[in-house]
Amino acid sequence: MHPLIQRIAHTLALASLLAALPVHAHETLKLDAPKPNIAPTPPMGWNSWNKFACNVSEQLIRQQADAMAASGMKDAGYRYIVIDDCWQKSRDADGNIQADPERFPSGIKALADYVHGKGLKFGLYSDAGSLTCGSRPGSAGHEFQDARQYARWGVDYLKYDWCYTGTRNAEAAYTIMAKALRESGRDIVFSLCEWGGSKPGRWAQTVGHLWRTTGDIYDAWEGKKGWSHGMLNILDMNAELAGESAPNGWNDPDMLEVGNGGMTTTEYESHFSLWAMLAAPLIAGNDLSKMDADTVRILTNKDVIAVDQDPLGKQGSRALREGDLEVWARPLADGEHAVVLLNRGKTPANMKVDWELLGLPNDQKADVKDLWSKKVTKGVRGSYGGKVAPHGVIMVRIKAAP
Repeated sequence: MHPLIQRIAHTLALASLLAALPVHAHETLKLDAPKPNIAPTPPMGWNSWNKFACNVSEQLIRQQADAMAASGMKDAGYRYIVIDDCWQKSRDADGNIQADPERFPSGIKALADYVHGKGLKFGLYSDAGSLTCGSRPGSAGHEFQDARQYARWGVDYLKYDWCYTGTRNAEAAYTIMAKALRESGRDIVFSLCEWGGSKPGRWAQTVGHLWRTTGDIYDAWEGKKGWSHGMLNILDMNAELAGESAPNGWNDPDMLEVGNGGMTTTEYESHFSLWAMLAAPLIAGNDLSKMDADTVRILTNKDVIAVDQDPLGKQGSRALREGDLEVWARPLADGEHAVVLLNRGKTPANMKVDWELLGLPNDQKADVKDLWSKKVTKGVRGSYGGKVAPHGVIMVRIKAAP
């Protein structure tokens, strides 16, 4: 048998075997190489789906890379330019995945080189099923072949979806792609997009760098639309998952909607603040080339980003809920605390956080910085608060003072 045909046959047989593996599949399929430590803090970047869906092209991706480099996004820490579904068209006679030649006439490697030339990193999308969600060729049965192709092209990040997977076992399917990526010869961030059905936070720490915890987000304060959920609904689904997140392995509540027009500026500030409290990957989903001043201001707020990127890597949690009023708290490195006072209601509300909720002595003096207004209040004792706008937040960083 020709070596290539033999390799393809072996991969197909292995994929078929893995589909039937039990829940604890990692005990059967050994990941010989450790997960590369390339996401010590949550990844930051941009993905094409929320704004452009299947309408992607090399011209669009170059435009977005240009805008990330020029808009202040790169300076704020954003690095990954990720093409979501619909970039691929077919497989060649040898089974190699091929980009849509009309939309990507220069090829993926040339596009990756362009993105790298901007000082950025490049990402692609595939699926653990026979087809992607957009009915393009998936990676089932081609995992090792695709991973080698991604490495040759210079891919730095793979988002791996869960459509058309039939009876495949999620842990098994994602483990085989993790193994393929680690044998590809290139370190690639592995983003598991399994939608949380198999509770990936309980098994994915050895497999990937981030994993989706829910169905898709859509650009609304709250609500449900088919498979998609509003921002607050996604927040609630992540409220009890703090123990499943850690450096190099993050809960992913899905991409940001900031700047896409479905929420108000106040609501987008809340969205961005809460994702930072969740230690979420900050993956922008808007058109970077057409951002208004508020969108740039929100997405590049370095104080909020610093909370998201805090090296302690502890996801925040909901510390208090009284009707529409919530206090979210997150421990930070060096003993500091981040706090969000969230008003889910329709009228302004006076809110505060008590020191005891943070485990601080009531008489402890602290310096408090408001991360949106930038106001610093020194020597605060016992509690801190203020009037919170409807659908708004006060987000602060609290540092004990001598």
